[in-house]
Amino acid sequence: MKDYSIQIERIKSKLLEAAKVDKGLKAFGASSHKYNIHKPVSIEEVNTFERKYSINLPDCYKSFVLQIGNGGKSYANSGAGPFYGIYPLGDGVDELVYKNTEKYIKNESILHPKMTNDYWSKVIEKIEIDNISDSEYEKELGKIFGGILPIGSQGCSYLHGIILNGTHKGKVVNIDQDLQKPHFTFEDNFLDWYERWLDEVISKDLLIESPSWFGYTMGGSEEKLLEAYKNGSSDIAKEDALNGLLKKRTLNSFTLDSIDKLYLNTSKENSKLLLQILVKYKHKTWKEYLTKQGKDDLLTVFQYIFWYDKANSANWKEYITSHINQITNPETFRFCTYLLQECNFDYGYLIKGFIKNTDKDIRSTVVYSLGQLSNKKDYLETFIIGLNDDSNKVIHSSLQALSGIKNEKLLIHYKKIADRFPVEKDYILSNLKQRLAEFKIDLNWIRKNDLNKIPLKSDKKWYQIWK
Repeated sequence: MKDYSIQIERIKSKLLEAAKVDKGLKAFGASSHKYNIHKPVSIEEVNTFERKYSINLPDCYKSFVLQIGNGGKSYANSGAGPFYGIYPLGDGVDELVYKNTEKYIKNESILHPKMTNDYWSKVIEKIEIDNISDSEYEKELGKIFGGILPIGSQGCSYLHGIILNGTHKGKVVNIDQDLQKPHFTFEDNFLDWYERWLDEVISKDLLIESPSWFGYTMGGSEEKLLEAYKNGSSDIAKEDALNGLLKKRTLNSFTLDSIDKLYLNTSKENSKLLLQILVKYKHKTWKEYLTKQGKDDLLTVFQYIFWYDKANSANWKEYITSHINQITNPETFRFCTYLLQECNFDYGYLIKGFIKNTDKDIRSTVVYSLGQLSNKKDYLETFIIGLNDDSNKVIHSSLQALSGIKNEKLLIHYKKIADRFPVEKDYILSNLKQRLAEFKIDLNWIRKNDLNKIPLKSDKKWYQIWK
């Protein structure tokens, strides 16, 4: 068994330091595990577990449970660790392969750090067949996740596991049980991964309000990450280094000045990431570069403003209004409307014309965004166009956006929708029922009655006639 004693002692010391630094338990999952970890297991317990599953645990992980600790107070009795911590030895074994785990866990894993999207698609193609039998499903799960020991939960369907056999034995891999492509961590083994987590708690990089997705990007100091970018042998390697920099809470001026120079002399492949760093950390050149980016790429401009300068959206109002008519992409339009909403003014006049756009996603965003306005009743005619749209998505969005508007003009269009959809489709009828209820009428009534033949007295509302 490999000797990790020096690193083990270092980790023990860092666990204590991390708990002191994060007294407020701000790191994701810390409020659950509270940096507690129970006493280690005995070698007999480890041997029993290995015999049961006919495996040899990686030395790095074995050293952890034998010398640092095993389990704790967190979710599923997990001990201190990334996300919701590290499971006790033997717990969660069947979270990836639900049946006959012992049959598959001893296999060599077919997953590896450099697997492509195409490779992963082929790996899961059989398990995604609609009519796959239970026995075949189990077999495919065993093939996909064989040779991996689940070691902790990240929440929802995500967990981290450790590779038990083969070239990558001891490496930690992030897995989605809903079968998105797994993401290997960048560290060589479990202990390096665990120590990096402690380092990033101590440096306060992980003391943020939202999930940090620790381990999904490259770790290390900003100096090492910058060097990794410069020496990267491929665009993917360079991208990994830049994503690591983007996870830092702060970057020093030397790093940002270096990024500035690199941005001006790089290929387009990584230029967006370099620009993203300059924008996120507010380098002196960020506004100049971002507005230049808008000549060819408004989406990136609107995304970066929304992600990193949302509080100052009003300062970008003139820029947005002068460029909005150049938008043809639905994602660009969506982020544009996000910013308009942040500007806190009646932006309806800017977007209502897009209701005639050829893209249904843009039209849907129009009615949704108009529905966020306090004076949305002023855009009734635009909503009516949406109610008569060819796209179910636009109709659905229009019905939702019209919540609270009780204008009689709408009823004739609600009737058209009721007649057009004899049965539920895309939640249109369920939303229509809600709108009709605001007039105190129902779906059966509006289908049975010819609204053009019902006399409307000037002092009565439709719902009063029905009532």
